[in-house]
Amino acid sequence: MKILFVVPPLTGHINPTLGLAHALSRRGHAVAWAGHASVLRSRLPADATILGLPEELERETLGELIARAGAVKGLEIVKSRWEDVFIPLARAMYPHVLSAIDGFRPDLLVVDHQAIGGALAARRSGVPWATLATTSVPLLDPFGSFPKVREWVDGLLADLERWAGLVPTSNPDRSPAAVIVTSTPELAGESALGPEVHWVGPILGPRPAAVPFPWERLDRTGRKKVLVSLGTVNAEIGGPFYAAMRDALTAAPELQGIIAGPPDIVGAMPEGTLIVPWVPQLELLGHVDAVVTHGGHNTVTEALLHGLPLVVAPIKDDQPMVASQVAASGAGVRVHNGRRANGAQIARALRTVLTEPGYGAAARRIQIAFQNAGGAERAADVVLNLVPTHAFPRDVP
Repeated sequence: MKILFVVPPLTGHINPTLGLAHALSRRGHAVAWAGHASVLRSRLPADATILGLPEELERETLGELIARAGAVKGLEIVKSRWEDVFIPLARAMYPHVLSAIDGFRPDLLVVDHQAIGGALAARRSGVPWATLATTSVPLLDPFGSFPKVREWVDGLLADLERWAGLVPTSNPDRSPAAVIVTSTPELAGESALGPEVHWVGPILGPRPAAVPFPWERLDRTGRKKVLVSLGTVNAEIGGPFYAAMRDALTAAPELQGIIAGPPDIVGAMPEGTLIVPWVPQLELLGHVDAVVTHGGHNTVTEALLHGLPLVVAPIKDDQPMVASQVAASGAGVRVHNGRRANGAQIARALRTVLTEPGYGAAARRIQIAFQNAGGAERAADVVLNLVPTHAFPRDVP
């Protein structure tokens, strides 16, 4: 069969498709990606089939929209993310994903949960589709304490569906047939979700050529090693946190920091600290003892898949909820980010997760759950089971 992935231009949403695509390809199926080619080319294998979408939105670039959304705080973040990013991106992607479907003629679609234009195009075309949720947060009613916000988001989505010529439904960003979640209840917590939700754990697979890394500079004297990563989107605004991290590593000389971030923004660090723009994360996780992260779901789950405890310093979006999941599971400690970041607090948190055995035990418990969840192979099973078990009529008024 021919299977089309629809993804937003974000690394954390593209990486899981690599493992799933590899599993599907090994079973003899053809795969392709519909997305922004400038981002996909650097994240996918050289021989990948890319159906490029227009890089420019109606009035400005996606980068400008994301930057504006990142400049606000509190509930304004929710408003800006939906009005300035998700809805414009959906409108921009929708007609071109329809064209990609017409040209590629896929038998199945796998649509990222943030690529809402792809979900609308799947419904309009009648092609069977599954949702790939790279975080569990959207499924767990993140607006449960804010019913007015939930009502407002539902209204935006209903307007978007009508604009696309579709009948408004509940949760239009999700497939009613299959939602593949890259987590498990051991991390996300038990919840009453429908039978269409499949917990498969992290989806890993071959990634493009390895990133150069100074392996010879990893400490060999017995110091514990800590990976520090704020992700590809958040590193540029991490100045205050990197300053706190410098104070933490100074206060804890028994630790070696490996910091993934722009050296000019990271700034000076204690002697022996490694500062590199990019790291081969999956390989490096096998050589460190703990991870400090902003709470990006991919980094959190990849660390836990290696049985590593975490210190989580959330910045925005779903990161506070992911940090809460980590803390509730017992696999890590949550600390402040931004101006409230405190080096002494971070040092204390690192010593806690590295010396108190309960944190490592919880991380290993989740590691086992992830290993048993099936990952890419289980996700491939879910995708391929769409055809015989579900009908997908063209969803038009």
